[in-house]
Amino acid sequence: MSRYISAQSGHELLDEMKLLSGRTIEERRKHARITQRQLAGTIGIGARWIREIEAGNPRSTIDLHIKCAAALGLPVSYLLVPLLFMESDMKFPVGFIVDHFAGLKDHTIKCIGDYYLETLGKQVRPAGDHPPPAAGA
Repeated sequence: MSRYISAQSGHELLDEMKLLSGRTIEERRKHARITQRQLAGTIGIGARWIREIEAGNPRSTIDLHIKCAAALGLPVSYLLVPLLFMESDMKFPVGFIVDHFAGLKDHTIKCIGDYYLETLGKQVRPAGDHPPPAAGA
């Protein structure tokens, strides 16, 4: 798998998302020392489907990826953050999912919250009113 994930069309986007998801699920499963058969039993599917999911098979369904992720303690956001990059045709560094995802997720949520508050502030501020300068400016 390449070091970065990106995609052009909606079809390619979904395929790349499944590939990234499958690799992440496999890494998490191995780290937890859970066999494919054990994971399959937990979510009620055959071990063959776990192999297909981990391989990123385009025929696998997103709901099965989400079920696997939940069984392994992965938040659904492991799919959403890279999807934002892929949807904008930006490369997403795969290593962040494995090594730095908790921090990346927290930072993403903070950025979205800050953007929301800034936008809301602009909507309720009277015309011509400017926010006070930042401290130290």
